[in-house]
This record gives sequence, C-alpha cells and structure tokens, in this order.
Amino acid sequence: MNTQRLRIHLTLSADEVLRYYRGEVDSVLARTPDGISVRFPVEALRPHVLRNGVQGWFELEFDGNRKFVALHRISD
Repeated sequence: MNTQRLRIHLTLSADEVLRYYRGEVDSVLARTPDGISVRFPVEALRPHVLRNGVQGWFELEFDGNRKFVALHRISD
C-alpha cells in the first residue's frame, strides 16, 4: 500500500473539541506548514484529547487514494 504522510500543527481548545464531540462538525480542516489544506475525520482526535484540548505536531497518514489512515502525535 502506498501511503502519504503530512505534518500538521493543531491547537484546538477544549471548547473547540467539544463542538466536534457534539456532532456540530464531523471533520477537521488543517493546514501543513507549506500551505496544503487537509481534512480528516474528527474521530482521529479521540486518543489525543487532553483536558485543555488538542495541541501539538501530528503526522497524518493517507493511503494512495487519499483516504485517511491514521493520526500520530510527533511532539507537543
């Protein structure tokens, strides 16, 4: 399987994360440092939510068809 990885920085407050959990939005839109916009399912945030929300650098993994595969935290 051919996978692609993109690095993103997320800074989501606890209130913003709550909007996702309430179903107000179903995906996250983020931008890579070089300006590429990427969208991925909000469920990918679950293992990364802390009391103050979601912050840090992450690596998004997509398959050859640009379908989301995984979200990995790489640093705070």
